[in-house]
Amino acid sequence: MIEALRLMAWLSPGYPVGAYAYSHGLEAAVDSGEVGDEASLTEWLADVLARGSGRNDLILLAHAHGAARAGDARALVDLNDLALALAPSREIHLETSQQGSSFLDATVAAWGTPGLAHLAAALDGAAAYPVAVGLAAGAHRMALPPVLAGFGLAFLQNLVSAALRCAPIGQSAGTRIIAALTPRVTALSATIPALSLDDLGSATLNLDLGSFRHETQYSRIFRS
Repeated sequence: MIEALRLMAWLSPGYPVGAYAYSHGLEAAVDSGEVGDEASLTEWLADVLARGSGRNDLILLAHAHGAARAGDARALVDLNDLALALAPSREIHLETSQQGSSFLDATVAAWGTPGLAHLAAALDGAAAYPVAVGLAAGAHRMALPPVLAGFGLAFLQNLVSAALRCAPIGQSAGTRIIAALTPRVTALSATIPALSLDDLGSATLNLDLGSFRHETQYSRIFRS
């Protein structure tokens, strides 16, 4: 029971990682007209989950979890470097590194466990968010499947929350989108433990290009 509650606390919107400040390129998609209603938002989110950073982040989390359980600080450093290098733009790099570092600071301070502080210190600087969560979950010896599913759902919910603030949809539509895509999160997370780092890759070019445009967008409310 404590493991489930710990995971809920870590992935709660109230956990001090600053997720509310980022839209992961969604604001640029709304500005360009790519996302303008419930249907287009659902399609955009489904692509990000299955073909973009949603899937990549889960792969990175799973490998960080395994390295932390093995106490392999060197593997975590290499994995974190890879995760940060995969960020396609300055803003996405800031999004993952700021949230990851904030997550580790809060978790080491409040949910300390033997080995966690040592492994977190090995990253020595910016920590990619999925690597940070995987590291903490592995150090706490938490089971991987619920962590993957929970992280995937939190990723989806954060983006829907961003959409409520910048896209022409309401709370009822946002709730319907989460309900519709939750089975996809479950199915995706079930495939992750069998994947290697060679399976990393994305095909969300509009998101990447939109993230570059967002850096100079005239009016914006998010940092990415």
